[in-house]
Amino acid sequence: MAQLRTARTRTGTWIVIAVLLAASLIGTLWVPFYNHLTPTLGDFPFFYWYQLMWVPIVAILSAAAYLLSRLTQRGNAAAGPRPAEKGPGEVS
Repeated sequence: MAQLRTARTRTGTWIVIAVLLAASLIGTLWVPFYNHLTPTLGDFPFFYWYQLMWVPIVAILSAAAYLLSRLTQRGNAAAGPRPAEKGPGEVS
């Protein structure tokens, strides 16, 4: 029963990672979101400051996705050691 629960938790974690990375891709690569000249921020048109705004956001989202993946990997390693695989030519 515990194995089903941990598998579901890991799947949920990977879904969260995918959503974080998809949000950064959609926000920066879907041009109709930012294909405007107004509003301006200082002398910068919306197109430029919108793209610059996403630089730290993508860095934060990527770092969160990385940390979640490391946490999941660490959970996989703590769940139990795998049996050692035999290399070619090794006898059991």
